[in-house]
Amino acid sequence: MREKATVYLVGAGPGDPDLLTIKALKALKEADVVVYDRLVSSEILDLVGPGVTRIFVGKAANNHHLPQEEINELLVKLAQSNHTVVRLKGGDPFIFGRGSEEAEELARHGVPFEVVPGVTAASGISAALGVPLTHRGLSTGVRFVTGHARAGEELELNWKSLADEQTTLVFYMGLSSLPDISKNLIEQGMSPETPAAAISKGTTEGQRQCVSTLAELPLMVKDLDLPSPVLLVVGKVLGLAHMLNWQDVIYEDAFSELELPEATASSAQ
Repeated sequence: MREKATVYLVGAGPGDPDLLTIKALKALKEADVVVYDRLVSSEILDLVGPGVTRIFVGKAANNHHLPQEEINELLVKLAQSNHTVVRLKGGDPFIFGRGSEEAEELARHGVPFEVVPGVTAASGISAALGVPLTHRGLSTGVRFVTGHARAGEELELNWKSLADEQTTLVFYMGLSSLPDISKNLIEQGMSPETPAAAISKGTTEGQRQCVSTLAELPLMVKDLDLPSPVLLVVGKVLGLAHMLNWQDVIYEDAFSELELPEATASSAQ
């Protein structure tokens, strides 16, 4: 760790405090100030030492406690006041965490900073479900995609490129856009029967999940009132969930009868 007047952009992981990295924990122990997001769990905040100043800057859809520009300015001012600052973010700071924007602002002002990566929601939550993001014969790659659109607008994505049966898709912050995601992927040729899942508060004690098909998931989720954050996963790899369910994740009965993809069945023999 560096000396004073440094900002650590730290990934807190998807929620489970046991997924916090050792380097992240060291940064928390050295911090004078912790600037944290809405998605940082209370269990992780409990690891912050006594006497450390905590500043909440959480953002939810259409409800920003502090605008991003003001967060950027706050980090600069705190560091210039000779504080060791931990900017604590859910998941990984450089994967839909706007950490790079904060790093740009720090760099422009000559403020020393360090990025401490975290377990991103895609890998942490899929692992908790027993779902590999790639698997021989089922998925040759994975794409992390923003599912968040501006209020009143539709997602502007390259749907043709995304509608690849051999790619696992992970949509961050995509609950409100799920109907559009389903419709556009199917229109571009992805099978309506492609397994799809919505996972709420993944890796935490409040985790809930709905596993269905790409065509049916929007209707299924609509009746469940899943609390945010919700991660969406689309791809054949979800057919492995029941076989690789290592921690007895409970699936909604109505959505659990997915057929195991042929490539998986043959490779398991």
